[in-house]
Amino acid sequence: MTTTVPRPAMMPKPHRDRGIEGRMAQWYAGTTAKSMADFRELAQRIARELPQGGSVLEIAPGPGYLCIELAKLGPFAIRGVDLSASMVKIAREKAVQAGVQVDFEQGNSSNLPYPRETFDFLVCRAAFKNFAQPVKALEEMYRVLKPGGAGLVVGPVNRLFTKLAFRWMLLKTAYAREHFEQMLAQTPFARVRIDENEIGLEVRMEKSPAPETAGRD
Repeated sequence: MTTTVPRPAMMPKPHRDRGIEGRMAQWYAGTTAKSMADFRELAQRIARELPQGGSVLEIAPGPGYLCIELAKLGPFAIRGVDLSASMVKIAREKAVQAGVQVDFEQGNSSNLPYPRETFDFLVCRAAFKNFAQPVKALEEMYRVLKPGGAGLVVGPVNRLFTKLAFRWMLLKTAYAREHFEQMLAQTPFARVRIDENEIGLEVRMEKSPAPETAGRD
């Protein structure tokens, strides 16, 4: 029997990347603040994996809550890159209010503004489904990770949105396991693990460590 891959989403998307701006960005920041416990829990999980002074990138951080919570947990070098100018402004303001150092800047997931092998860890929470070029975004994640680094794609996870709109909106745009398997097969990631639960997927990607230099004395 032939297995048909679910088709709730297209790869690539039939639209350009677009950020949340203006009043909608302010509304989104207020709404997602209600999920602060989730941000803290994920930040703690990430912090346990990081080396001392480890570098972290969050792609599409929105209001910056996860980056800010992570910055409270240790002397990490944390950056967030978001397509939305409004979100970058909000995130910067909230980092100042929290008294933490996080560098937020504007940029596109399919063309990240960082050199190769910059980060020990990267995360994308509840935003990957919106990227117009998902495979290119995964390739960029691989490019900017250091050898031995890991990435985590999570979503959708906002419980408020899950209650109100998951059946009617998110299922039409979110990727199923099969879609991630297809996309990740086109990337050089050495190890991939996909975990499913009642409110979404977690996709963990690991880059191979650098090979040891042969012939050392």
